Formats: sequence, structure tokens, C-alpha cells
Amino acid sequence: MVYQTSAILKDVRICLDQNSSNNALLLDADTDTLMLDDIITSKITQAVDSVHLVAPNHLLETGHNLTSPIHWGNLESGWLLLPPDFLRLTSFQMSDWDTPVLSPLPPSHPSYHLQRSRIKALRGTPQRPACIISSRPEGKILEFFSCKTTSATITQATYIPQAHIDNNAGVDISKLCYNPVIYTIAAHTCFTLQQNDQANALLEIAKTTIAQ
Repeated sequence: MVYQTSAILKDVRICLDQNSSNNALLLDADTDTLMLDDIITSKITQAVDSVHLVAPNHLLETGHNLTSPIHWGNLESGWLLLPPDFLRLTSFQMSDWDTPVLSPLPPSHPSYHLQRSRIKALRGTPQRPACIISSRPEGKILEFFSCKTTSATITQATYIPQAHIDNNAGVDISKLCYNPVIYTIAAHTCFTLQQNDQANALLEIAKTTIAQ
């Protein structure tokens, strides 16, 4: 869902006012108001990304479609190039898989080296598929293991992009992540203003709202 930065600024200010132990944090002078708005705005995309990265899948919206072509390798496995704005995978499924992959593994995961094993039971299968986020010279890629044949096609492929403020001053935020994002922006704003105790308290509230 796209939220306007003006609405985000208003909600963060309300959050700061409700949780403030320092009345000097929010001043009425125009210069102070503009300075605070600039600080808040500078924290928006960082906060959105940090919340989207740790939120459980049920709090995330569908996201954007992955449209890159498949590059097939050995053992009916393959890879596709991820877009430059890729932040997090939300779903990936090949046509002959029984279930989608919602949480890919990093290359450091112990099972990664097993995915190229000649022993079929040790690598991902259509009944128990696996995906790995790794890198090639072309950029970040999604590796998938494995299919029954190389004629399989993608049936689901969605991701959450990195946050940005668009030309209409809007920011795409998963609806159920909005409140944690507001608390996180408020926390980062407090850190900038050296209100560290308040910042840490706001971060704890953000973590609690993500867990609910």
C-alpha cells in the first residue's frame, strides 16, 4: 500500500509526542519544525526496509513480480537474475513443485553445498524444494533446486522491493507493517537527536508490534 510522506510525518510526530519524555523534542517554531521533518523524512526508507526484512511473511503484501528468464544448470536446477531493487523474496514456485519456497537460504547455510550433490535425496526436490540467494558477476541471483525436468516454468515469483519515495511523495509499505515502521522511524529520529533512551524504547515497541 502506498502511503504519502505527509501522512507518515504526521504519524511519526504523533508517536514522538505520545512517547516523549522531553518536551523540547517537538517545538512549534518553524525552523525546528522543518528540521524535524527533514530528519524524519531521511529515516523513512531505511526504516521501511529494516521492518520488511524481519517481518513474518503473513505481515507482508504480495510484492512485485520477478520477470527475469530462467537459466538452467545441471540436475534440473537453475537460477534467475534478481532486479536491482530486490530486498526480500515472498514466494517462489516452479510448475512441478508441490509447494512454494517462502524463505530462501543464504549461501552460508550448511545445506548449500548439498544442492549440487548427485544424490537426489540430499538436494532440493519437487516435494521439498530449496532456494538460495547468492551472487554472480551479473548481480544478485535466486538459485532454485530442483525440478523434475527443465521444461518446468515459474508459477509464483514475488518479492518485496527496496523502499523509495516516488515522484508523488509516496512510499510502498505493507499495510500490516505500517505501525512498526512508524515506531522505527521515530526511534531513528530520536537517535539522531541523541534521545537514546527514548529511541531504544520505541524500537522495543516496534519489535513487539511486528511479533503480534
